[in-house]
Amino acid sequence: MSMVDVGKLALITAAPTLIGATVVYAPKVFAVLSRVWAEKAPQQPQPIGPPIERLATDLRRLLRLHDDLTRSAHMAMCAHRLWSVEAAIAVRATEAARALGVAHQEPPPPGNLTRAELIALLHSLADAGMVLPSSLGHFTQHGRL
Repeated sequence: MSMVDVGKLALITAAPTLIGATVVYAPKVFAVLSRVWAEKAPQQPQPIGPPIERLATDLRRLLRLHDDLTRSAHMAMCAHRLWSVEAAIAVRATEAARALGVAHQEPPPPGNLTRAELIALLHSLADAGMVLPSSLGHFTQHGRL
């Protein structure tokens, strides 16, 4: 028996094992390679929050709702709702300030800004170019932003 015949016999004997190992381990090898490839690929910047257009729309809607509630004749009935709306305004205003790069104070629990801090933040957002309603109830200085 020559060396060529021994090589053929070894290949015929080992072929089923090699094919089985390829079928079993190939998906795992390709998964690892694709993960390494994805890690080395340049990452696109990901937004840290909702789009600024949606933040501005939500903020305007909440400010109008706040204005409607403060003008309501049933102020005692709306006190809890008014507090909730002010907390939502504070959360959206903080997100908008973060998105626009406006200096602001990060409240420990979200939405926990004092009224003075909220007024200052809303005016800073308006100064940064965010379009807000001109009449905001208790949040305005002399009726205008």
